[in-house]
Amino acid sequence: MSITTTTHLNFRGDARQALEFYQSVFGGAVSIATYGDVGMPKDAPGTDRVVFGQLESEDGFRVMAYDILGASAGPTPGGSTRRENGVTLTDQPFFVSVRSTALEEAQTYWDKLSAGASVIEPLAASAWSRGFGMLTDGFGVTWILDVAADDHAG
Repeated sequence: MSITTTTHLNFRGDARQALEFYQSVFGGAVSIATYGDVGMPKDAPGTDRVVFGQLESEDGFRVMAYDILGASAGPTPGGSTRRENGVTLTDQPFFVSVRSTALEEAQTYWDKLSAGASVIEPLAASAWSRGFGMLTDGFGVTWILDVAADDHAG
């Protein structure tokens, strides 16, 4: 028996664009069904929005997304982030965590995800990892990228 978890992101009209952006970062295949595809009357507002979207890569990255029907356009509301005494404090409701086994791989993802992002903590060595960083992308999703501890000694 096994279990798999998948992060499911909720957007306000830009789920398709977010999935396409994440595909440019992680590779893989995007599958999308709109509200119209699943039977919503074609003349109803929002039929072109995503009711089921998924990105899945051969490397094991997977994320799901949909557009909240009836929600106003714009970034998905989240928490806030601030620095106090040199420490980053955040009350974001969730993070998407991507852990790599190699610093070079994490750096590649970081370089792509950071385009248009607000960097909270730059990707850099930490006490527990060869690389750790945190950013909020242009879609309002906060990401943590780090390198597994086994790679720390290398």
